Amino acid sequence: MRSALLNKWLIEPTDSTRVQFFRYIFVGGIAFVVDYSVLLLLNKKFGLYYQYASLISFTVSFIVNYFLSMRFVFNRAGDHKDLIAFLITGLIGLALNQVLLLLFTDGLRVDIAIGKPIVTVIVFIFNFAGRRLWIYRKAA
Repeated sequence: MRSALLNKWLIEPTDSTRVQFFRYIFVGGIAFVVDYSVLLLLNKKFGLYYQYASLISFTVSFIVNYFLSMRFVFNRAGDHKDLIAFLITGLIGLALNQVLLLLFTDGLRVDIAIGKPIVTVIVFIFNFAGRRLWIYRKAA
């Protein structure tokens, strides 16, 4: 019983938005750890301006997210069209990330270590909705 449940929620291909969202949270968590770690390393340890550090960390986590999403969330091999659509939503997410970080860090004077997780939640929801509705919707 337990392995069937684990297979359903973690392994078997699915079109269920609920299961895909659960998996996307898991994959997003991994991507967030990469994003946050690289951001803090570049900004706090090496003194790189937070906007540049965020651009680099977001890009690295985007690559991790793409490959894990293709394999574990949306169960697709990923073709050229998927990559372009994923990239477009990622670029919009990056723009949203940068603007919100600017708002939190420069506007509200929130430390990047606190603002980044808040911004990530907002961008995460945007990215999942955009990718699920635009890229991975079931063919009608």
